[in-house]
Amino acid sequence: MPSPTPASPLDVPAEPSRTIADRYEAVRARIDAAALAAGRAPAEVRLLVATKTQGPAAVRAVVAAGATLIGENRVQELVAKAPDLADLVADGSVRVHMIGHLQRNKVNQVLATATGVESVDSLALAEALASRCAREGRTLDVMVQVNVSGEESKAGVGPDDAPHLSRQVAALEGLRLTGFMTIGANSPDTALVRAGFERLRGIRDEVLASGAPGTGEARELSMGMSGDLEAAIAEGATIVRVGTAVFGARAGTIPVA
Repeated sequence: MPSPTPASPLDVPAEPSRTIADRYEAVRARIDAAALAAGRAPAEVRLLVATKTQGPAAVRAVVAAGATLIGENRVQELVAKAPDLADLVADGSVRVHMIGHLQRNKVNQVLATATGVESVDSLALAEALASRCAREGRTLDVMVQVNVSGEESKAGVGPDDAPHLSRQVAALEGLRLTGFMTIGANSPDTALVRAGFERLRGIRDEVLASGAPGTGEARELSMGMSGDLEAAIAEGATIVRVGTAVFGARAGTIPVA
């Protein structure tokens, strides 16, 4: 059965009769359509599946459907799922990004499984990650999280401070600055949401143009979720983070197969 595109970006209710694979394919179709509408190649936009509250069976089902990049919001969930997903990480089937707020005292737990951290919002956190990576002789992909909306409920460095922090992070041994992440404004005003994404793109472009050491690979823009991915792609998103549209509002509402 074909997977219809939702009538609007906010029209993403759970559909219990559809499998995770069905919904994954529908989201991928939304991404492809949005990219083409923006004059971009669909391959330019990767889908990160946010697996918050989902168990190992659901994660494996979405990987079987084609997902190669998953993201965890909570350290405790990442740690709990790690043993069941270790084989997928080890053989390269998936990359796992930490996309939620990360405290310095949780760095060791996260780095046992995560292949990237998108939520670096302070030099202190970056230094903690770099120190651990240096001890292990590894290089970790990181992004600087920017609070483009200014909403107090959202984490991230302020837009005015983001370029300076990015250059500091990029200079740390053991870290590879790959780009920037943000959460769009919580608003029905599409123009406002899109303006925030545009600002993140401007920060990315400013940092790339600076020529500062370690900033040359900072091209990624991780922005856009289930409700606003079209706006994000129109403004240059290279990664969109989607959970609800793939799994439904709560764990267990979508059949695995």
